[in-house]
Amino acid sequence: AKKAKRANKRLPSRVQLKPRATMPKGQRASADLVTRDYTINLHKRLHGITFKRKAPRAIREIKKFAEAHMKTSDVRIDAKLNKYVWSKGVRNVPYRVRVRLSRKRNEDEEASEKLYTLVQVVEVASVKGLQTEVVTDV
Repeated sequence: AKKAKRANKRLPSRVQLKPRATMPKGQRASADLVTRDYTINLHKRLHGITFKRKAPRAIREIKKFAEAHMKTSDVRIDAKLNKYVWSKGVRNVPYRVRVRLSRKRNEDEEASEKLYTLVQVVEVASVKGLQTEVVTDV
């Protein structure tokens, strides 16, 4: 324990994290409401998954992706996105899906989370060459 304390003291001051209150507004991870478009590669996330479990797993992977990128534990999947994932059946899930992740304020008063993420499908002709984009007009 003593070694850990000594090693911690040797760290330069620039490595130490600032308290959240002093961080500028742009650096706060999940405090603001934002909407972004992402392309999710479902093919690599479902490799080796049993046929009859592919579509349900795809929905779980989309939720996991949204949770990681938007930093909210409450993730809601739009019905159209669910239809799109299931459109080719349980086994033949689309390789990639373009989604719009919107971090929104929770209207429910007794909700444990203040923010939630809404995941919607974005219909595009081709997902090739598309980058992550911040959507301003929603």
